[in-house]
Amino acid sequence: QVQLMESGGGSVQAGGSLRLSCAASGLPHSTACMAWFRQSPGKEREGVAGVYNRGGSTYYHHSVKGRFTISHDAATNTLFLQMNGLEPEDTAIYYCAAYVSSRCLVSWSAGPGYSYWGQGTQVTVAS
Repeated sequence: QVQLMESGGGSVQAGGSLRLSCAASGLPHSTACMAWFRQSPGKEREGVAGVYNRGGSTYYHHSVKGRFTISHDAATNTLFLQMNGLEPEDTAIYYCAAYVSSRCLVSWSAGPGYSYWGQGTQVTVAS
């Protein structure tokens, strides 16, 4: 049984930092991509950052480039998202997701391609 469990969310002031973690278990060994998505009220879900596990390439939404860093610890199968310089616009529920096929390279931020999702963790940034 696949489980993705996010943690690390919380409330911070603008300019602050948070580190999200996603503990994955039961994923197929060949899982190609993992990513963080977010969704805030009234907005569509959007891909924040992704990583290609087989090569280490990383991908970012333009709004978080230079502020967020995604990483994956293969030994523990844990996905991280280091978020620095947080802005009120980053307020959302953040979800961890896994895409088994390497087709994720075509569009890492295409949510429907991801087979497995976590329950989400709330991030709130106050101005």
